[in-house]
Amino acid sequence: MPRSCINMEGDNNLEFHQKLLFINENLGHDDVEALKFLCSDLISFKNLESIDSAYQLFGKLMCEDLLNKENCFLIAELLFLIKQQCLLHQIGYTKEKVQKELSTKGIISPYRIMLYNLGEEITTENFDHIKFLLNKDIPKTPKTFLSLLRYLEKQELLSENNLELLETVCKSLSKSLVKRINQYKTEKEEKKLSVASGLDECLWKTSLQENKEEATRYEMTSKHRGLCMIFNNFMFKTMNSRKGSCKDAGELRSVFKWLGFTVIIHENKTKEEMENILRLCRNDPKHQESDCFVCCILTHGDSGCVYSSDEKSIAIKELLNYFTAKQCPGLINKPKLFFFQACQGRDAQEGVLLEADAKSINNSLSVPKNIPQMYIPTEADFLLGMATVDGCFAVRHVEKGSWYIQALCHHLKHLVPREDDILTILTMVNNDVSKQAVDERGKMKQMPQPAFTLRKKVIFPVPSDVSLL
Repeated sequence: MPRSCINMEGDNNLEFHQKLLFINENLGHDDVEALKFLCSDLISFKNLESIDSAYQLFGKLMCEDLLNKENCFLIAELLFLIKQQCLLHQIGYTKEKVQKELSTKGIISPYRIMLYNLGEEITTENFDHIKFLLNKDIPKTPKTFLSLLRYLEKQELLSENNLELLETVCKSLSKSLVKRINQYKTEKEEKKLSVASGLDECLWKTSLQENKEEATRYEMTSKHRGLCMIFNNFMFKTMNSRKGSCKDAGELRSVFKWLGFTVIIHENKTKEEMENILRLCRNDPKHQESDCFVCCILTHGDSGCVYSSDEKSIAIKELLNYFTAKQCPGLINKPKLFFFQACQGRDAQEGVLLEADAKSINNSLSVPKNIPQMYIPTEADFLLGMATVDGCFAVRHVEKGSWYIQALCHHLKHLVPREDDILTILTMVNNDVSKQAVDERGKMKQMPQPAFTLRKKVIFPVPSDVSLL
């Protein structure tokens, strides 16, 4: 299993993962198939097919941000549904506690639970009968009732709103099976009526709210989403080379290309070269037709500045000023997003695989300033995403890339399809990075910091191609 999925927070999760392993070791093949079926609405069929253990499934759920050490109710819900209550104590739950919290915390759909419960009542004889009835509609491969249901769903012969085939089959088997389906349909209709009863009363409010939300979003309707420029400085004369930076640049290119941006990467540029590129960029006529502008700077840094490949400092505010309304009229009233993976201080930790993006290294750990310096222009529509607060280092793994950029890319991929705005996404990035630690004691950490003068929400349209997920 990919370590990045199952161990996002390092060795601090060891105890939690040991509990997951214990649960895994006490579940049989049928239990794993049941868990996979119940999670069919949470994980794609394609990803489920490659899973053959509960531990692998838990890893996938972690990748989808549905499970972590602080919030493991989903495991409790799943164990409860497959009647493995004896394992609940491993994660601090009892049968009674799960029943109490199920109505507010449960995320497995009633439809999925109804199908699973049907499967619990299907005998071997029943299953043979069903296969005989559906002989022309199914291949010979399904070996269990749950795998048959998954096949019918793939073929769009079964869904939450299409139960006709299932009802027809169950009528020939048992009244109790039909009763369970009818009970699900009744409860579903009652829920609809309950919601609809207050709909007329608040319909006009909803309409006004929708219009209001549209007015508070930056427009994202152009064919050309915009330019994403990445400066990736990883080779220097006397400073340490920034191993792992190309991993960050590659992830950024993949994600922003997926979001519809034209991505250009500039590697190891001198100060003069960076300034010339920025001057040309601010006069690019394509800005007129775009929705947004993104610039990512991956390099060494110090308080209030970053370094070019020839080790000359450039003030962060100076970089941003190229795109003010006066300097770049093509981006007036459009969001301008800047992300910096660079230290804002000279403090770093010793380590084999972890490095700091600072100009120089010492072994003392400084205290962040209470009031961080604001490098962002005073005019509107800018967002500045800093990997760390002023005065502190930013950690970069020499193989996996930096904590900040990797978390940023991860949450863009998973939260843009949910239509979350960029500040919500950056809040999740802050949370993720703040949980990571350089050592087991957790004393040396990193805290990113966004600053902005945005006037509206930045919500990227959901890409039509979700294969990146």
